[in-house]
Amino acid sequence: MEDIKAYIESGILELYVLGDLSPNEKLQVEEMAKMHPEISAELNDIQTALEAYAAENAIEPPAQLRDRVLNSLLTNFADDRNFNTKPFVERDEIEEDYAETEDNIRALPTARPNSFYKYAFAASLAALIISLIALYNTSNRLSQSEGQIALLQSRNQSFANRVNYLDNEIDVFRDSSVKIIRLQGTPKAPASKLTLAWNPKKKQVMIDMKDMELAQNDKDHQYQLWAIVNNKPVDLGVFDAKPDTVTKYMLQMKPVANATVFAVTLEKRGGVPSPTMDQMVLAAKI
Repeated sequence: MEDIKAYIESGILELYVLGDLSPNEKLQVEEMAKMHPEISAELNDIQTALEAYAAENAIEPPAQLRDRVLNSLLTNFADDRNFNTKPFVERDEIEEDYAETEDNIRALPTARPNSFYKYAFAASLAALIISLIALYNTSNRLSQSEGQIALLQSRNQSFANRVNYLDNEIDVFRDSSVKIIRLQGTPKAPASKLTLAWNPKKKQVMIDMKDMELAQNDKDHQYQLWAIVNNKPVDLGVFDAKPDTVTKYMLQMKPVANATVFAVTLEKRGGVPSPTMDQMVLAAKI
């Protein structure tokens, strides 16, 4: 189960959704998704998150802009068609197109500028439409890329934090001053077990949340850790034994320097000032 969780947090699923994996790596991800429903569900969540981000940040041109541009194009093309299909031209109109020079030499008719400007204007509008569509598509792709980058950065940061946390936990066991204490179940809960790491020099107490064997507590109760110091109980904090809420391998409790006994009782949520002896489930002498 931990291997699957580490695989999900490695960032390979995000790269798969982005299409940045080799064919062999893609095939491996797909095989893992078939074998493990949680991996398949994570792939769906990543895809949904990216699509939602892109939809939320999409920039759509106003509808009226498209209508105005198309209507203008149609109007100009219609004007040109009517002009070019005129059935005949009066002779007088043709004569007007010619001008005599001072040497009584006829010059060529002057060009009519209307058609040129109409076609130029239509071409400009067509270019504008193409530019707007390209800008819109580019904006969408940019928004999607930003969403993908943000998601990858978040995943990478989460993975880095996890690695740092595990490295700190390993450092605890590298210290020769750390004592590993295994608490055994009392007659009230004979099958219960709990391991804690205690560093008297640094006053650190950490309990192993992953391998504990304790009955799951309800919403109104919590387990409370105690240390016996000079024959008096000292509160070291409370914790839950719910497998679905375990997010850390080791949970740091309140500090203590001197202790002769460690014990765990089941108390009301938030803990109590003094242990309820008939609710003791774990104990160990140092």
